[in-house]
Amino acid sequence: MEKQLFKNIKNAVKHWYLSLIVGVLFLLFGFWILKTPLESYVTLALLFGVVFLVNGIFEIIFSISNRKEIDNWGWILAGGIIDLLFGIVLASNVGLSMAVLPFYVGFMLLFRSVAAIGYAFDLKGFGIRDWYWLLLLGILGLLFSFIMIWNPVFGGMTIIIWTALAFITYGIFRIILAFKLRRLHTFSKKHFED
Repeated sequence: MEKQLFKNIKNAVKHWYLSLIVGVLFLLFGFWILKTPLESYVTLALLFGVVFLVNGIFEIIFSISNRKEIDNWGWILAGGIIDLLFGIVLASNVGLSMAVLPFYVGFMLLFRSVAAIGYAFDLKGFGIRDWYWLLLLGILGLLFSFIMIWNPVFGGMTIIIWTALAFITYGIFRIILAFKLRRLHTFSKKHFED
């Protein structure tokens, strides 16, 4: 039976570390937001643009380099392109970014959280232990994204705190996912050598 996440475990996720890099970036950015909540919202909007832009580039590279191994690699590519475009919009039009930032972040985290839940079940199908932590983080990401979408006018501080928590949650998910993918990659190299 062909798995949803991987076509061929032997060649699975050659570039697992890209997920680690993305996770660390989201985690660091989330903690930065919590540490400096009174920083200018303009700076926050600009930095969001940079984070989405960098994440988009890494996701595009990851999806293209693994297109033969991952069944629905197009979804990862689409997410990367969307992140890249949002990053360009956020970085180039700070006034607009400040007005709609909670919606951007909420919908992007909604998209990523749904994908995270799918990844968790795919890893469960491979017999990876502790897959349920990834499921839990995906569900938490969904909750944070719904809060941001449905009630973006919490006020500057509340939006910043929820945004930080959402980024930290997604960052932790990507870091854990990277090590699970690394384990799969290492297993495939040991057991399926040519």
